[in-house]
Amino acid sequence: MSAESLILFFIVGAFLVGIAILFSSYIPPTSTNPQKSEAYECGIPTEGLTWLQFNVGYYLFAIIFLVFDVETVFIFPWAVVMKQAGIVGFLEIIIFFFVLGLGLLYAWRKGALKWE
Repeated sequence: MSAESLILFFIVGAFLVGIAILFSSYIPPTSTNPQKSEAYECGIPTEGLTWLQFNVGYYLFAIIFLVFDVETVFIFPWAVVMKQAGIVGFLEIIIFFFVLGLGLLYAWRKGALKWE
């Protein structure tokens, strides 16, 4: 593949993405009803200020859960091909577990796993 065709590919891709964004901004119906911009929670009308601050610990806990959840998904394909990977694959997964352990230790030391 030549450089010219690669540049053309990116230009056409950017053009198509731009067209899709423009198309999606003009097509959907819009509503000017003030109730549409209100916060909605279980059908109960809101009272008072709707913008509340949440503890950042909940967010950090969720992000750490997602990171370790995704990393766990990478372990299953390794387990399937462990015999074919040999000692090199085994050493790589040991390094992988070591890095995961360091990440967990770091989060634990920073107090990101405390649910307070």
